[in-house]
This record gives sequence, C-alpha cells and structure tokens, in this order.
Amino acid sequence: MFRDNLEELASMLSPIEPVIKEIQSFNKAFDKEYETEQLVEIVKRGKKLVTKCSKIRRWDIIKKPYYSHKLLGLKKSLERFCQIVMQTHQARDIKEVLFETKEISVGIRKLSLKEGSSNGNGICNQVAVMGPCRVPEPRGKVLGFDEPLKELKVKLLKDGVSVIIVSAPGGSGKTTLVKQLCQDEEVKGKYEDNIFYVSVSKTPNMELILQKLLQAKDYAVPEFQNEEDGLNYLEQKFRQLAIIPILLILDDVWPGYEFLVHNLKFELPDYKILVTSRFAFPRFDDCTYCLNPLNDDNAMTLFRHNAFLQNGKPCIPEDIVNKVMKSCKGLPLALEVVGRSLCGQPVAMWLKQAKQHSKGLSILHSNTDLLAYLQSTLDTLDDEAGIKDCYLDLGSFPEDHQTPATALIDMWVEQYKLDEDCDAFIKLHELSIRNLVNLVVMRKDDASEADSFYNDHFVMQHDLLRELAIYQSSFDPIEKRRRIIVELSRNNFPNWWSEEKQQPLGAHLLSISTDETFSYNWGYIQAPEVEVLVLNFRAKNYVLPVFMEKMDKLKVLIAMNDSIYPAEVSNFQLLYSLSNLKRFRLEKVSVPSFSTSSFQLKNLRKISLVMCNISQAFEKGTNKMSDNFPNLLEINIDYCDDLMELGEGLCDVVQLMKLSITNCHKLRALPEGIGKLVNLEVLRLTSCTDLMSLPETIGSLSQLTILDISDCLSIKNLPTRISELHNLAKLCMRGCSSCNLPSTITKLQHLKDVICDEETAYQWEFLKSYLTNLKVTVHEQDTNLNWLQIFV
Repeated sequence: MFRDNLEELASMLSPIEPVIKEIQSFNKAFDKEYETEQLVEIVKRGKKLVTKCSKIRRWDIIKKPYYSHKLLGLKKSLERFCQIVMQTHQARDIKEVLFETKEISVGIRKLSLKEGSSNGNGICNQVAVMGPCRVPEPRGKVLGFDEPLKELKVKLLKDGVSVIIVSAPGGSGKTTLVKQLCQDEEVKGKYEDNIFYVSVSKTPNMELILQKLLQAKDYAVPEFQNEEDGLNYLEQKFRQLAIIPILLILDDVWPGYEFLVHNLKFELPDYKILVTSRFAFPRFDDCTYCLNPLNDDNAMTLFRHNAFLQNGKPCIPEDIVNKVMKSCKGLPLALEVVGRSLCGQPVAMWLKQAKQHSKGLSILHSNTDLLAYLQSTLDTLDDEAGIKDCYLDLGSFPEDHQTPATALIDMWVEQYKLDEDCDAFIKLHELSIRNLVNLVVMRKDDASEADSFYNDHFVMQHDLLRELAIYQSSFDPIEKRRRIIVELSRNNFPNWWSEEKQQPLGAHLLSISTDETFSYNWGYIQAPEVEVLVLNFRAKNYVLPVFMEKMDKLKVLIAMNDSIYPAEVSNFQLLYSLSNLKRFRLEKVSVPSFSTSSFQLKNLRKISLVMCNISQAFEKGTNKMSDNFPNLLEINIDYCDDLMELGEGLCDVVQLMKLSITNCHKLRALPEGIGKLVNLEVLRLTSCTDLMSLPETIGSLSQLTILDISDCLSIKNLPTRISELHNLAKLCMRGCSSCNLPSTITKLQHLKDVICDEETAYQWEFLKSYLTNLKVTVHEQDTNLNWLQIFV
C-alpha cells in the first residue's frame, strides 16, 4: 500500500546513513556527539513511522491517507536535511583532518618522550610506557584445557557478571588458559580490539597500569594530579570505546591488591574484568572459577607433547611413562618441566625418575626449576604471623586425605600458644585464600562458625604442595628438624631410626603414617621435645608407639584410622603416662572407659572422638571422670554410631564448659544427671535424629548460652524447665519443624537469636511481644552434599 512512498524514502536514507555513522565516530573521539543528535532523532522517528505502516492490514485501507500524509511529511523533513548532506560531507572531511592531526600529535609526543624530554628541572611531564596491552599468545601448543576453556567461556559470556577470578595454585596454567581463551573466535568476535591485558604481579603500580591502558589505544597520557584523576580519565576513554564490549585482563594479582579490581570497575555496558591469581579473594567467591589439576588423560597428552619429539617414535616402556607422569600430580607446570627434562634422555634416566616415585621421593628432588617456581609462593608467607609454620605442618597428614580443620586447630592452638580456636582458623583461612589449601565446608552453617565451631570444615591440599611442605621441612639434619614426617610400611624404617648411637630428636612435631602391612615392632627413638604427635594408620588392630611414654612435653595427640571399622588399640594405657597432654583426638578407635583408676590426665582440656566405638567410654567406673580429668573443659563426639545412651559418668565432669554430640543418629536419651554440668556454656546436639526429648534437668544449666538441637527430628516438645536457662542467648533448631514450644519459653529474657525453619518461625513471631530483644532467622535449606565425602 505504501510501496512508492517507501522506495522514495529508502533512496534518500541509504546514502545518508554511512555518512552519519562516520561523523558520529569522529564526534565521539572529540566529545561532540550533540552535533548529530537532531538528525539521528529524525531518522529514528522515521523508522518508527515506517514500522507502524508495516503493521496496517490490507483491509484497513481507510487508514492509508492518514499514514501517506505522515510519510509525505517525513519525506519533506528529509529533503530539508538533504541540503545539509553536502555540509555533513564537508564536516566529515574536516573531522578526518582533525583526527589525523591528533594522531600525529600523539606520535610526536611519544617520540619526544623516548628522547627523554623534560620540563627543565629534569622531571618528565609525560611518562613513556613500553609495550601495548595486547594479549600475548600462549607459548607453544595448548593441550589439556578443552573443558576448562568451555567452562570459563560460558562464565565470561554470561550476562550480569562483571568480574571473574581464575584461581589456582602456581603452575596450574591459569595464564595459559586465559591467553588461549582470548584466541577463541566467539570471544574475539564479541570484544574485537577491546581486549586489554595487564600483568600485575607482586607490587603493582596503578599509575603505570593506567598509562599502559591509555597508550594501548594511543591516547595521550597527561600528568595526573592523583590516582583518582587518572581513573576518571581512563573511565572517560573507556566510555568512548564502549560501543564494542570491553574485556580487561589483570594477570597474576596478589593479596592486598584486590582494590585494583574494584578501582577499575566502571559502569559500562558489557564491560568485564578477568583476573588470574594463585590466591583466592573471598569478596569475589561467587564469581571465582577454580582451575583443577588435569585428569590422567589430559595430563598424559601434555606430558607426551613435552617428553617426546613430535616426529620420533618413543622407545620408553608405557608403564615407566605412566609412573613418571603420575609423579607430576596433574600440575601443568610439572608436566611440562619434567617432560622437557626427560626429552631425548636414555631409558636409564626414565627408570631413575620412576624409581624415585616408587620410593615415595618427590619430583622436587630432581627438578630445581619446578622447585624454584613453587618456592616463590612460600616466599610471600608471613613468618612473624606463623603462617609458614602452619603451612609446613600440613604435610603431617596423608596424601589425598580430607584433614579435619579441628585437628589442625588443636595442633596450632597448643603448639603456637594461640588464645582461641578462631585464631587458628584465621591462619587456615589465610592459607586458603593463598590457594595453598582448599577449605571444604561440608554443611554451610554461619551460626556455628560464628561460635567457633568448625566440625564441618575440612582441608584438601594439592599433592605437590604437600610434597613441597615435606621437602621444606627436610633441609636440616634429622636431629635438628622442627618437624619430622615419616611413612612406614612393613619393617622398612629410615636409616636414622635404627642407628645404634641415635641422637635425641629436637622435633616439636612428629607425624608417623603406617599401613596395614606394618608389623608394629616400633623399635625405640628419643623424641623428648615433641609437642604434637600425629599417628595416621590403617588397621583393625593397632599398637601405640612405646616411645610415647617418654614424650614428657606432648600436648596434642591425634590418632586417625583410615580403615573402615574402628580399630582395637592393645596398649591404650600408654595415654595415661602423658601428664602434659592437653588435647587428644581419636578417629575410628574403640575407646575404653575413661573412669578407670589408672586413666588420669590432670592437664587434659579437650577430648574429640570421631567415628569411634564409645559405648563404654562414659560409663561409671572406679574413679570419677572429674577426678581423672580435673581440667577438662570440652568434649566433642561426632558420628559415633554405637552411642545410644550417654553414660552418667560424663555428668561428673562438673567443670565442663562445652559439650557437642553431633551426628550420633542412634542416641535416644540424655542422662538426667546432665543437670549437674552447672558450668556448661554450650550444648550441641545437632543431627541426633533418634533423640526423643531433652531432660527437664536441663533447666539447671544456669550458665548455658548456646543450645543447638538442629535436625533432631524426633524431639516433639521442648522441656518446660527450659525457661530456667536465664543466660540462654542463642537457640538453634533448624529441621525441628515438629517441635512445640512450651508457654514458659517467654521467660527467656536474654534470648537474642533463634535460628529455625519457616514452619517453626511463626511460633516465635507470636512471642516477640514478650521477648523484645529476639531476632528470628529463618534458615535456608543447604543442598550441599559435600558432607557425603567424609565417608568415602
């Protein structure tokens, strides 16, 4: 219906459009976009009118005269502007001259800077910066990163994400991954020439970074009054470029310099910052991509590429190649360094490397380049804060083992004389953000963490980082080492162990790992200075080392069984001789009664029992537990499946301040005598699913401030005497939707925090008029299934 009108309009618009676009691009360079705004607005109105015309149906012929008149008006408006077209052509030519003049000016300025021009006082007004911010191409062929590339690309192209952190230990291939990502056709198609790459490193200079970014597009770099002035100038220039999305890559950012990311975040459409770091940045947890070690298939591909000439036929037996590859633990840097070092070497060299791996020797012993690279990570650790010592202690636990955070906390609190458990956890968190450990939270519970309860926190460590910790601890002669880490199998002892004239060991930490083939003919060593003893074993029956009884300074004992069932310990009575012992932790061990007359540990402050058989442990015996453990303040019982009733013997420990019984699913009842624990401040009964009720005597716990009955699914009613807990400040009852509150609960005037499910929350809302300081937090269901790994 409007064909004639539209053909005339099209003939007028077609030659104008490219001219206007050119003028717009020049105007953006000179901040004069307003010059073409009116013309662009008319064209927009015209497009809108044509769109309306296209929606008129043939049977609406009555509307044609109205819209034909409108189109005629548009045609006249454009005809008037056609007179301006010649002027716009001239304007474009002038803009081109001005733009080229500006380019020449910048070039002259660069040339003068290279010649060292100054302001007469010997101070340069402009600073020359060498090298643009182009993304370097990866060195050599990139292998083994197909899956990480896909995952990171999805994260990068996802809407609504402005910052992405690629985090992994040194040598994991973070920089290679990002460089390769920038070679992707879809990424290049989106960002075109607007990808900026800056290597940050340990001590970045913001002024230098700003200059590099500006000179990447040949912008003039004025002298900035301050950093904020420079950031504002960069934002203005980025805004001019933002017609096309911008990607800024900050490579190798170190702790303490996260502010760089924050300062360079500008409110621009589809502007992304991609950061690589060997550290983790908690404030960016939600947008962090953790790069994992390569799996065996990808590791072998990368290893072969470096170890064998591309045109040559490898003559090394496949099993030898596989052993050497596995010694690299999936770390790309190790695979490349070790592969290159063996390339072209005779079979004998390969056999030597494989034999070292079979003996348990680390590849760090034979690869100085790899050692130097990993060593650089440790150089940043603060010796004064004890972080490096804490890292080196991590080698005390087996390879590929989930180490309980609470075990490390016990070690560090006593060994380094820390005031609180949370002080030790801070050190663990520091190691985590440096990617020296992976801190795994099995069940996220902010409330428990706020109370320094870390039972659901576990530590994983890359095998090479563990080997580095052990290697760093082995420099000194054996008698002078601060920590000694030994792995024993059958009757194979290190030479120093069986020497006749053995020197006393000066170690403060001794870790001994044994497997099911070990004969338990311990021999004898002198270790009088040991403060922490870690025993890792795998056995149905276990014998404690007889030389323990001479460890007069021992403060912490950690005995962890990696077998399926709890082990019987034939000489458990050796513990009784450890007069200075302050904390012990037993995992998968059958524990005898603590109330025997010989079991007296006067300095013991904390007992932790995990997955143990403890049905006899708290039964009444010849002695009271309070007499045997007069300074015991804390007991933790976790995943002890044979615990059905808590023995009355525990109720004699009247000085006890913390009692945690968690994940004991068969526990049916607490003893009435629990009311005798008048100094108890924290009572946790989390996930005791068969526990039917709390005894009324709980009202006698006058010092109780925290009560946690979360996931005690069988508790239907809280005891009436709960109202007598006048110091109760926090009540956690997640997963207790069937639990009814007694009317007396309104007397808990010091109750400030209740954490519960939505079903229970409404009961508490009715009580807020009585409990004026009460805050009710509805707990969101945690669907994290990491906790299942504890049984693997």
